[in-house]
Amino acid sequence: MKFKKSLSYIVITFILFNICSYTVFADDKNSSFREPNINARCAIAMDSKSKVIMYQKNASELVPMASTTKIMTVLVAIKYGKLDEKVQISSRSAGIRGSVVGYKKGESITLKELLYGLMLRSGNDAAIAISEGVSGSVEEFVKLMNEYASEIGVINTHFKTPHGLDKEEHYTTAYDLAVLTSIAKNNTLFNEIVSSKDVDGPQNGFTRSYHNINKILWKIPDANGVKTGYTGKAGKCLVTSTKVQGNDVIIVVLNCPRRWEETEKIYKYVDKNFKFNKLFSKGDKALELRVNKKDLKLECEDDVIVPIKNGFKCSVKIIKPQRIKYSVNKGDRIGMLCIYEGDKKIYSTSLRASNSIKVKKFIKWIF
Repeated sequence: MKFKKSLSYIVITFILFNICSYTVFADDKNSSFREPNINARCAIAMDSKSKVIMYQKNASELVPMASTTKIMTVLVAIKYGKLDEKVQISSRSAGIRGSVVGYKKGESITLKELLYGLMLRSGNDAAIAISEGVSGSVEEFVKLMNEYASEIGVINTHFKTPHGLDKEEHYTTAYDLAVLTSIAKNNTLFNEIVSSKDVDGPQNGFTRSYHNINKILWKIPDANGVKTGYTGKAGKCLVTSTKVQGNDVIIVVLNCPRRWEETEKIYKYVDKNFKFNKLFSKGDKALELRVNKKDLKLECEDDVIVPIKNGFKCSVKIIKPQRIKYSVNKGDRIGMLCIYEGDKKIYSTSLRASNSIKVKKFIKWIF
């Protein structure tokens, strides 16, 4: 195996025939283990790629989400809509209350421009127009939102609107919002939109220019998104994406009166107390098994980079099948690589076969 030099490779042992493990330590310099006292009903900090949680407070509590809803709205629109098609603003869109861009009834706006109005200006009128343009109605669009949420594993969230104004049965959790945002961050257009501070209308072929109301883009230099929100029931909300040691970290605060300051506090805590460690590179051999008198090599599908708290012990365990009696093709997923902090699993990923091995079944060989 290849290991980063800064990690301490202690020992390899075999446990219960099908698990092998070894231990690594994070650098303990400049450690400050005290978690910040965050004035928010719910909060979380999650590494966007590995989904490792670095801070949480009531992260699984079901709460209203206000305009952070629009993260899902833009994702569904990108997936199902045609960006260059124009949408005519309806009376329902032009008459919506709350935060709006100011689109007028009868205006024709491209779906792409509506996405900028949705995320930079938090336009509820943009949310209605997008829904009608993509699905024909708000109600049908919301069905797509809930279907997509189930598809990507955001299971403790339910949508009733595309904009997030208070409504019964419209809720999420800080954890779900962080997972949703981490998935959204894989989309190039989403990143382009939410990281924009100002968008020039004429230069982009839009009907108007847009200024981003998300102050976190100015408050944290490495911030690159994502979305603000506020309603009477939800309170002030903020979902942030920011670089920490070159890695995207998602920070969510819900019902948080001082959302800018509390988000910055979490960001500083994560940056000071965690170190991102590259345990494996894509293609590294994690384990070798003997199958049909041949060597089967299991490798990592991608780089394994996880944040480890300064001074904490982290163990890596590889779970493998006890015996393989079937043919294996290159690329087949076999076994799991798991990372534990103490007894708590913080990360897992599948391993894949880096070579093929054919196994002839006895009955087939006879015939």
